[in-house]
Amino acid sequence: MTSKPVEVRERVRQEMVADPRVVEAIVAAVHEQVPVYAALDDSRLPEVRAIAAWGLERLLHLWATDGTLGPSDLRRFRGIAAARAADGRPVQAVLRAYRVAGTVLTDEIAARAPQLAAAEAFALARMLLTTLDTLSEEMATAYAATSEDLAGDRDRALRLLLDDLIAGRHASVGALTDRSARLGVQLPDPYCLLVAESVDTDGPEMSHDAATGLLDALDGTSASDVTSLATVRGSRAVLLLPAGVVVEAGAVLGKLAWRGCAITGESLDRVAVAHRLAADALDTAPAHAHRPGRLLTDADAHVLALLAGHPAAAPDHIGRLVLGQLAGQGGRHLLEALTAYIDTGSANAAARELHLHAQSLRYRLRRIHELTGRDPRDPWQRLTLDIARTIALKV
Repeated sequence: MTSKPVEVRERVRQEMVADPRVVEAIVAAVHEQVPVYAALDDSRLPEVRAIAAWGLERLLHLWATDGTLGPSDLRRFRGIAAARAADGRPVQAVLRAYRVAGTVLTDEIAARAPQLAAAEAFALARMLLTTLDTLSEEMATAYAATSEDLAGDRDRALRLLLDDLIAGRHASVGALTDRSARLGVQLPDPYCLLVAESVDTDGPEMSHDAATGLLDALDGTSASDVTSLATVRGSRAVLLLPAGVVVEAGAVLGKLAWRGCAITGESLDRVAVAHRLAADALDTAPAHAHRPGRLLTDADAHVLALLAGHPAAAPDHIGRLVLGQLAGQGGRHLLEALTAYIDTGSANAAARELHLHAQSLRYRLRRIHELTGRDPRDPWQRLTLDIARTIALKV
C-alpha cells in the first residue's frame, strides 16, 4: 500500500527529530564549512547545537504541514541575530551557517526517502527557500538595529564587549577586530587583564562607577592611544588595560584598599582564560599572598591553579614563568643559592653549605629578587619560588 504524501513527510520528520546524529551532522558541517564557526571553542558549541536542534524541528514541521514561519519563530530568529550582533559574529557567517544546515537537512531527507515524489521534493525546496528568505530579512534587520543600539550607547557597548571577551563569546581574533572597528576602538595588545576587589570582602557589591573610577585612575598612568575597558563581575571589577599599566596597578589598588590579580601572558582570543585564572587566584590565594602594593600575577595564578589540582599550563612552563632568567644556564648559580636558602632556612646556613661568604649569599638573594620580582624572604613568594625550583630541578 502506497503511503500518502503527508504521511511520508511526517514519518521522515519523526525519524530525523528522534535521531541525534542529524543535529550532530549539522553542527559538524557548520563547524567545518563556516570559518567563524570553525574557530568556536567547546564552550560555544552547546549553544550552536541547541539552535540547530530547534531549527531542525521547526523546518521539518513546516515541511510536514505546509506551514510558514509564525510570529514566535520570527522573534526567536531576531533574538539570535541580536545576540550575534552583540558578540561580533558577522551576520553573513550566521546566514551561511543556516544555508549549510539546510543542505544537510536535504541530504538527510533524501537518505530516508530515496523515492520521494517530485511534489514532496518541490514542497521541501519551496519551504527552505521561503524560510531562508524570511529569516535572512528578519535577522539582517535585527542585526543592524542591535549594532546601531550598541554604537549609540558607547559605554554600554564597550562594557558588553569586555563581558563577551570574558565569557569567551568571540570566535576569533578576526571577529573581535571587526567588532572593535565598528565601535571605533583599538584594544590593547599586549594587554593586562586586571581583576580587583576590596580588601573588605564583606563589603557591598562592586558598582560600575567604582570600576570606571579604577579604570580612570589606571588609564592616567598610560599614554597609550588604545581603548581600555571595564566591567563588573559580582564584587569584583574587571579591567582590560595596556600591559604596561601593571607596573603602577599595585600602588593604585593599595591606595584604594583593594587587592587584585593581573594576567599579562594570554592573547586576546584567550581573555576568558585570563579571567578564569585571575578570579580563581583571588578565590584561593592565602591572605599573606596579598602584600600591600603588590599584585598577584600570572605566575601566582598558575602556581595556585597547580596547587588546586587544575593547572592551566604545563608544570615546566609554570617553573619558567616564576623563575624567569634563573631557569637558564646563566642563572644556575642563583638557583643553587635559592635552593640552599630554602632548604636551610637562613642566609648564613646557606652560605656555609655553598662555601660562600654570607654577604655573597645575600647579594645573590637580592639578584633573585631583582630578576624574578619575588623576595625569597617573603613567605608566599618563597613558596612560589620553592615550587618553581622543585619543578626546574626535575626537568
